Amino acid sequence: MSADHPFAPQTAHHQGHGGWQPVRMHAPHGRLYVREAQGRHTRLRWACVWATQLVYYGLPWMRWNGRPAVLFDLAARKFTLFGLVLLPQDFVYLAGLLALCAGLLFLASAVGGRVWCAFACPHTVYTGIFMWIENRIEGGRTARMRLDARPLSPSSVAKKLAKHGAWLLLGAWTGITLVGYFTPITALLDELVALDTGPWESLWICLYGGLAYLNAGWMREQFCKYICAYARFQSVMFDRDTFVIGYDRRRGEPRGLRSKRRDPGAARQGDCVDCTICVQVCPTGIDIRNGFQYECIDCAACIDACDAVMDKLGMARGLIGYSTATAVECGWPMQRARRRILRPRVLGYAVILAAGLALYIAALASRPTLRLDVIPDRTGARPAGDGMIENAYRLQVMNMDERPRRVLVTVTGVDATVPKGEYDLDAASSRIIPLRVRAREAALKPGSTRILFTLDALDGTRTRITEQSVFVVSQGG
Repeated sequence: MSADHPFAPQTAHHQGHGGWQPVRMHAPHGRLYVREAQGRHTRLRWACVWATQLVYYGLPWMRWNGRPAVLFDLAARKFTLFGLVLLPQDFVYLAGLLALCAGLLFLASAVGGRVWCAFACPHTVYTGIFMWIENRIEGGRTARMRLDARPLSPSSVAKKLAKHGAWLLLGAWTGITLVGYFTPITALLDELVALDTGPWESLWICLYGGLAYLNAGWMREQFCKYICAYARFQSVMFDRDTFVIGYDRRRGEPRGLRSKRRDPGAARQGDCVDCTICVQVCPTGIDIRNGFQYECIDCAACIDACDAVMDKLGMARGLIGYSTATAVECGWPMQRARRRILRPRVLGYAVILAAGLALYIAALASRPTLRLDVIPDRTGARPAGDGMIENAYRLQVMNMDERPRRVLVTVTGVDATVPKGEYDLDAASSRIIPLRVRAREAALKPGSTRILFTLDALDGTRTRITEQSVFVVSQGG
């Protein structure tokens, strides 16, 4: 990229340093005092924050047919998702769901860059909420800087305690909500009130709540810069038609302060007044005017800040805005750049994602609600008297429906005698049925004979499941 490209990084030469400068893997700096931004992108981001948190904090409280709508019951080894019961054997469905989410991330990144980071990433979301609390208690950017600069006083200590107390309460509730996805939330709250939570529940409440407090309250941009792997490999999902945030260097340079009545053309100045508000509102502390940087999370706070300054100066918006490398190089307007959204790469992602979603829905729709596993007993064959020989089996019958069911078990393949074959299954449960199958030894050859276990639902749905096994006759009688 050329040096005057709006997305070109600012080199050491541009910064007034001669020669090559080493790249540091970690650049320590003081605490960031982020200024609150106002504007359409900020409103959209907050709408996404509240929407995602409504889902996160609300799902554990939702009920479906008298049970939690979403519950990952590790003790019972079953996952419940709005009436859909998934057992360990259904891991492929969870893997498929994760693959679809990954495909959606690739599609969104190819179109809009780091939109996930800006609008839905849990770290970004909680950092924004924690900063909102900080602003409400300690004041805006300037007030916080003054508060930290002066010696401690009863007023400043009270503000600090109130802020960290609110952070800890939010972190604790976040941890409780996470555990509420694995333990029914109402039962969990009863245990908390009685101080009777289990060790694993207590551990995860403290661990996740503590991480929320540490990451969103203290680490903030350091997590995005040095821990999050997505920031490192994001460029492989971008191309020259991906929308990213950039500074229009041709329009903005040379930058400098001026009044509204001064003619910028006569002074040979660009539109940038070097107010640095775009830097002050950036949650990662970068200067977008230095070109595209991996630390940028595309939150668009700098766009809102710059647009507000341009409005005050009576100049056109868009000095900082969304654009693509191709549009900037060719001088295209935004309308033409948007036509490149439906390009081959994006269409390919969309087709693959749509096909995967269709296959996933079809697989879920055809998924049986009964499952049968037959496990022969290790003891093998044994005499049962009257010329009969007996084999023992353990039948694991899984009911993945949200209603109780009654089933009939039959055995074919040998002239067998089977005990009572009708069994009741609880809703969304698994049951082990010990079964002894007897057959006349004289009618069978030594060795193993294939037999078929059939499971029929007695609820009018005509559901039938079959599973093969073997009936063993000892060699030599």
